[in-house]
Amino acid sequence: MPANKPRPIIGGNWKMNTDRTSGLALAQGTARLAKAVEQTVDVAIFPPAVYLPLISQVLCDASSKVILGAQNCYIGEKGAFTGEVSVSMLKDVGVSAVLVGHSERRHLLHEGDDLLTAKVDTVLGAGLTCVLCIGEKLEQRETGQTDRVNELQLERGLKHTSIDQLARVIIAYEPVWAIGTGKTASNEDAEAAQAHIRTVLAAMFSTDAAAAVRIMYGGSMNAANATALLAQPNVNGGLIGGASLKIDEFGAIVTSAAHAHA
Repeated sequence: MPANKPRPIIGGNWKMNTDRTSGLALAQGTARLAKAVEQTVDVAIFPPAVYLPLISQVLCDASSKVILGAQNCYIGEKGAFTGEVSVSMLKDVGVSAVLVGHSERRHLLHEGDDLLTAKVDTVLGAGLTCVLCIGEKLEQRETGQTDRVNELQLERGLKHTSIDQLARVIIAYEPVWAIGTGKTASNEDAEAAQAHIRTVLAAMFSTDAAAAVRIMYGGSMNAANATALLAQPNVNGGLIGGASLKIDEFGAIVTSAAHAHA
């Protein structure tokens, strides 16, 4: 357990949801709720790529400290990569963080370890924050492979990462079986998995460097369970899916994070 718990971060992954009108309203609401906790909690949102310029302007107009993140990026800088978006394009519209390795990218879109490692390298090389998502499937949990799966995904994802770059890495532990299902790891299971993640980071880098890394929980955190999850020593925030599309519920989670850090 880190001696001093890192500053919590609550991220809203909008996935392939919202339209122009609802996205604007959601961004404006998030900017308002984030202002109330900006001294204690970081708040991030990850809108669909087509709305990033619009949301960036909303946050700028509100003088908001909300972190604008992208759900994905490509490893190339420019060229014949139809449909892809480079990190320089993302930076150009105000993005400062990128999700890499979300379970839906790994398992639905079949992104492999080599590509994900290259994406981590690309994001960090551009000076952006990388939110590296890791986690086990249900059958892996049931056969006692949770820690080993997380170890491998960490080691492969961060194998080129320097200790200096680690300061711009956030880990999101997302048990695949708990994403969008309504199922949530118990407080004890989430803490055990995330404590092990920190142990692996300490072995890869250093104890002090690992202690400073923020490890988010990303498996169906909501207003009802956020307080108990965020009270765990190694749960430093949440990567929120469906609940981030409801400003009242997202706000309740952000408030829980503020209280946990008080």
